[in-house]
Amino acid sequence: MKIQVTLLSEPSHTFEFEGRLGWAMAQLSMAGAQGVATIDRPAPRWSANVHRLRERGIQIDTEMEPHQGPYPGQHARYRLACDVQIKALGSEVTK
Repeated sequence: MKIQVTLLSEPSHTFEFEGRLGWAMAQLSMAGAQGVATIDRPAPRWSANVHRLRERGIQIDTEMEPHQGPYPGQHARYRLACDVQIKALGSEVTK
């Protein structure tokens, strides 16, 4: 997956992401205000992908949420903290 991401803030900036980083960015964008919880949408290295996106200037908030079950604890929920526009480059962006 290869996508083009444009930050809709001043100054505007455009990035291209592919592979897992593109997938993670697309998932965050599609999740909107609900965000992406690692427990609901498990994928390898969510935290690493979020870190790499932040390094490139994408603003992402993290909220820790408790969960119950056989192994109670906490999981992260990530939300975009900026407005973005995403365009698929050569393939569809899917959930």
